[in-house]
Amino acid sequence: MSDINQDPYNATVVGREEINPQLLILRVRPDAELYDFKPGQFGVLGLLGGAPRVIEAVPEDVPTEPDKMIRRAYSIASSSLERRYVEFYLTLITSGALTPRLFALSHGSRVFLGAKASGIFTLDRVAPEKAVVLIATGTGLAPYVSMLRTMLVNDSRRKFVVLHGARYSWDLGYRGELESLSRLRPNFTYIPSITRPDQDPHFIGYTGRIQALLDQGVLEKESGVTLDPAKAEVFLCGNPEMVKLATVLLQDKGFAAKGGNGPVTIHIEEYW
Repeated sequence: MSDINQDPYNATVVGREEINPQLLILRVRPDAELYDFKPGQFGVLGLLGGAPRVIEAVPEDVPTEPDKMIRRAYSIASSSLERRYVEFYLTLITSGALTPRLFALSHGSRVFLGAKASGIFTLDRVAPEKAVVLIATGTGLAPYVSMLRTMLVNDSRRKFVVLHGARYSWDLGYRGELESLSRLRPNFTYIPSITRPDQDPHFIGYTGRIQALLDQGVLEKESGVTLDPAKAEVFLCGNPEMVKLATVLLQDKGFAAKGGNGPVTIHIEEYW
């Protein structure tokens, strides 16, 4: 028995770009007017259990009911100024309920899009004179892409830094766009890093885990931004282990996470 009486879908896939077989940029246009959102917030996507799954998916232990809507929240990557569609940056979880179905979508496919965006992983509480350090692994980059696409249009004074870690260079989604932005905007620095350089010998750049690069002072060297909570605030998004270790390192420098002492200067969004 369906939990939705009428057409369960209210949006259409209008863009689909595979970064690689495990990473997908998906653009979705709602039937109605697109909701307003703040950069850093997330939206909800959904598909019925009867929707096809990609062949890479692991068989489900218990098949999902065909008429049951599977919903999940994903950070929005598009600019809040973009009114034609909403963009998501997705990683394939082969044992997951929804991403194997989302990866099977093609241009023109129908999908469910939640009625509003949510979340507090935004720049609202950061003083305008402070630099913003955006640290991510994998698709944890998505909310930062939204922030940069929205804010760099008009903000030429605040310094933005992105430190993005992935296993290989071909996992560095949005790399071309971010490299172009860093050339065009003197107040933006992009620092990509990979952790498996032995299997990606043609990559030229930093290697190693995010927390090691922070400890080595790479961020300050490349951007000129001092890791001082009086001058900068840090956003962490992605692998929980990276978030935990980076938080400890930053706390040693005087930064404070939610629940700590003093004003919050570490903003955290874990991805799984």
